[in-house]
Amino acid sequence: MVVGKEFRESLRKPMPTAPKRTSPRVVPAFTIQALQKDTTVQPPPKAGAFLERPPKLPTQFRRFYIRGDLPISTEFDAYGNKVAWKVEIEKLDYHHYLPMFFDGLCETVHPFKFFAQQGIQDMLDHGGPKILPVIPQLIIPIKNALNTRNKEIVCTTLKVIQSLVMSADMVGEALVPYYRQILPIFNIFKNRNVNLGDGIDYTQMSHENVGDLIQETLEVLERYGGEDAFINIKYMVPTYESCMLN
Repeated sequence: MVVGKEFRESLRKPMPTAPKRTSPRVVPAFTIQALQKDTTVQPPPKAGAFLERPPKLPTQFRRFYIRGDLPISTEFDAYGNKVAWKVEIEKLDYHHYLPMFFDGLCETVHPFKFFAQQGIQDMLDHGGPKILPVIPQLIIPIKNALNTRNKEIVCTTLKVIQSLVMSADMVGEALVPYYRQILPIFNIFKNRNVNLGDGIDYTQMSHENVGDLIQETLEVLERYGGEDAFINIKYMVPTYESCMLN
């Protein structure tokens, strides 16, 4: 009969019929199990900073378009499709329609994507002083579009931001207080360039390289944002270098 110390030592020995472990056992981190022999700590999960986050569909823009509440239609000519406005653009209520079209930046399917982008461009081209008072209403649609982390949507939104800043006086300065809402995604994707070595990156030709577009957009924001633009950009995107001081 085995008693005392011999019995306790026999408990530590593996059973003869027990299978031999060929690899360490994976255990959760910061637990008692992590201190045991033949164990390895489970690696932390991925943060998922670059994972796409599908937008909530249908968007407000899509609902209004399907109901026929938008003063637009499709016009065909020798150059292809274009937006035909049922009323003069200058007479539109920008507080109502411009945020609605910006909500359509999350659209990726035709015809919603086409109407949203072309409608935004037309309203920015003809808005003039009517654009500046609407800036606070555009921040949430811009933020929602960037937060999708969808390459197509992000590239489209960056181009729209550049057009918005240059569309009227003081718009760039009006965006400075909202950098904390729209620039975090800039910081995440700023260095997200395609490294093909000796290959050819065709996204540069089509102006769809996210890293390059973010750099261009930050430079536009700095040029048109006034004296406080650079320090606020630097706070949100620490790796950004001024294009004005250099």
